[in-house]
Amino acid sequence: MKMKQICVILCTVISVAVILSGCKKEVSAGNITGNSSYDKFITVDVFDTLANYQGIQSGWFAKIVKDKFNMELNIIAPNVAGGGDTLFQTRSAAGNLGDLIITKTENGRFENMVKAGLLMDMAPLLKDKNVYKDYEDAILNMNKGLEKEGIYAIPSEISNQSPKVSAEGIEPLVAPYLRWDGYKAIGYPEMKTLEDMIPVMKQLQEQIPRSDSGKKTYGLSLFKDWDDNMMMIAKNFASLYGYQEIGFVMEKFDGSDFQNIIDSDSYYVKALHFLFDANQEGLIDPESTTQNYDILSDKYRDGQVLTSLWSWQGQSYYNTRERKEEGKGIMPAFIEDMAPYTDGCYSMGNGRAVIAIGSQAKDPERLADFINWMYSPEGMELVGQANGGAGPKGLTWEMKDNKAVYTDYGWKALPNNDVPVPEEWGGGSWKDGVSALNYKPIAVVDTDPLTNEPYLTTMWSSVLEMNRTPVDTDWQKYAQGAKTTIELLEKKGALSVAPGTSYIQPKESSDITSLRGQCKAVIVDDSWKMVFAAAEAEFDSYLHHMQDTVRGLGYDQVLEVDLKNAKDRAATRKTAMDVYNSRSK
Repeated sequence: MKMKQICVILCTVISVAVILSGCKKEVSAGNITGNSSYDKFITVDVFDTLANYQGIQSGWFAKIVKDKFNMELNIIAPNVAGGGDTLFQTRSAAGNLGDLIITKTENGRFENMVKAGLLMDMAPLLKDKNVYKDYEDAILNMNKGLEKEGIYAIPSEISNQSPKVSAEGIEPLVAPYLRWDGYKAIGYPEMKTLEDMIPVMKQLQEQIPRSDSGKKTYGLSLFKDWDDNMMMIAKNFASLYGYQEIGFVMEKFDGSDFQNIIDSDSYYVKALHFLFDANQEGLIDPESTTQNYDILSDKYRDGQVLTSLWSWQGQSYYNTRERKEEGKGIMPAFIEDMAPYTDGCYSMGNGRAVIAIGSQAKDPERLADFINWMYSPEGMELVGQANGGAGPKGLTWEMKDNKAVYTDYGWKALPNNDVPVPEEWGGGSWKDGVSALNYKPIAVVDTDPLTNEPYLTTMWSSVLEMNRTPVDTDWQKYAQGAKTTIELLEKKGALSVAPGTSYIQPKESSDITSLRGQCKAVIVDDSWKMVFAAAEAEFDSYLHHMQDTVRGLGYDQVLEVDLKNAKDRAATRKTAMDVYNSRSK
């Protein structure tokens, strides 16, 4: 550990001791000590474009926030409220987005918010805080080149690791996760291409026809909440082959290919056809067009969906310790021609998702303290729990023999299970108490100085050692001894790591934005129609309608902008590596 980091940690310990000794009152839940020097209770409006829950934060995380800061979080979530940009525009026009703002920044949104006076300059509030001392370079880089000098936002996922190290720990962005008990029962059939998943899903459905509660199972179940420039689920199936979107372009992780998504041979259209074929076989849940993410999550908890594209969906909701001991669980299979995309670490922070204080905020000093805490080790363990963090020490984990280990309760509750929480920790259900902010202040793969392990608990040595359930041991045999998905993919030479970059998509002209809005509405609508088309001819008809309609709307003008941005982002990936290497010398 560098001397600067050691000093920061020592200073933090000393500062906390001094602060707590002067508190008016201390309250605690287990080992989480609260500083209630804030006399007045406040409700903080959090405008959060990353959240998948709207309303007052409840449960164990709410209790910790109340105990430490005497406040509650009222989360305003465009993902849930509907309207997305409309809600943003409405609140912007009123001059008050919220007290605390967690937002995506691309297409000039960050610059626009600063220019419109929607964000507070946090420089005076942060100058003596550890978040600034620890991450000064990343914070200053985030705020450079603005019309108004100051600190208006702090980037997420700040890391001290190489941009070529996966920021996702043990699981890539996407992989073909399957009900492993079913896959084992049908003899682990090989899959050479994505299309080979369809007969496998069919066999899984025949093997496991009913969920744990007796409902009909499906190979796939979809939702529309996150659709934007295109149908999100189809885009992420394309990511199995190393691609990630930027506008209407799918950029390969190493900058070697840039695909127009509406081209008939693009990975996006291939993914749509894969979903169409799956639906023809009766593999897609018919409620996919109407359900939201929360409804789908409950289906995963019940075992109603037999595959998952994301580990944090299928595995986190279904793979309880008890089920895995019974031999049931969702695990990653391997498709021979895939090379899943994963983001590398952001040594200068991920500027595409940031946290800020609203210009009209109530008690900005308290909010600055809250942000400072979020970027502390304890804050990361608790705020980051939604993304694999440890949760409260003494409840879900503890230190034994100088090693971080789950408690018995932690094995039952983590990461996101419906387990009762003791009243002294806030009561309710564990899953309902998880931080709904959906924000990662620090890279989950970075080392927590309080545990000397990564913040991501599935990377803890004690947890990896405990992966000895029948499901784990059977999968490890299939994976030729690999302990994690990323280790398997690395062994196979099939992991596409896109170097982490602080690149932010620049503001586009209002004309391009208008054209994009019209085009993406057609693309998303026709994409869903293609998936649920009655026959191949109807699929082709919707594809041609999509292609012809958007081109008539000015799609090519938008594509030109997106291609430039994609190539610029690819260039910044190389720059990120150069900067990191020069700083590491």
